[in-house]
Amino acid sequence: MLADLFQLRARRPADYERAFIAEVSVRQREPRNPKVEKLILICWGLIAVKHVAVIWAVHHYAVPFNQLWINAPTFLLGLLATAVYYLHD
Repeated sequence: MLADLFQLRARRPADYERAFIAEVSVRQREPRNPKVEKLILICWGLIAVKHVAVIWAVHHYAVPFNQLWINAPTFLLGLLATAVYYLHD
């Protein structure tokens, strides 16, 4: 606050406010690739098939662990990969 108080009495150059902005550039967002989006959809379909197969195998063969130990990491990594693609700049 004191620095601003002292600057009130000092004279500023005419272009003082413009010195902080050197350049403004606007980029258009890169359009989405339909082939990549189709690949993501196919991968999510494969993840769904894998989930069903794992749930069936765990129940059919009475495996002594929960199917989420296999399905949860697959789902989370798929979600992470999808989020990285759709939220990148």
